[in-house]
Amino acid sequence: MALAILASVGTSATAQSDFEPSPTVRQYAPRLVEVMNAAQLQHLKLWFAGKSKNWELAAFELRQLTDSLAQAAVLYPGIPVSNATTMKDPLLSIADAIDAGDGRRFTASMRALTDRCNACHTSLERSFIAIGLPTDQPPPANQIFAPAEKAPKK
Repeated sequence: MALAILASVGTSATAQSDFEPSPTVRQYAPRLVEVMNAAQLQHLKLWFAGKSKNWELAAFELRQLTDSLAQAAVLYPGIPVSNATTMKDPLLSIADAIDAGDGRRFTASMRALTDRCNACHTSLERSFIAIGLPTDQPPPANQIFAPAEKAPKK
């Protein structure tokens, strides 16, 4: 997108008026790596929300992750349909665990989802992209994952 904007800056006499976006900007679709980077962060945040038993935040992050995976499948038809559909069961299992407030089922379902992510990467000859369950405080260290009633007061 930045390249499209920069490219349009160099044209003066033929530039579009009234600040209309260029056709390339209007047709912008995120690159697969951008969608997957968002999904990776959502996976991480979903994990920490669930481990902190902040089920409301976990449900939110699960919706975000599901949307990102759907976006990847829609925008990139080179991803086999079978890869997208294999995500359904672990995503539903995570949703059920969140609804039940079941930490054990949440952990098992997250492991299953993570395994499916890696299987998808392998099937696309991208096995060098390996996802695991987080082990430490996540990079967005400014986010509080504990439910509001348990969050530290500042």
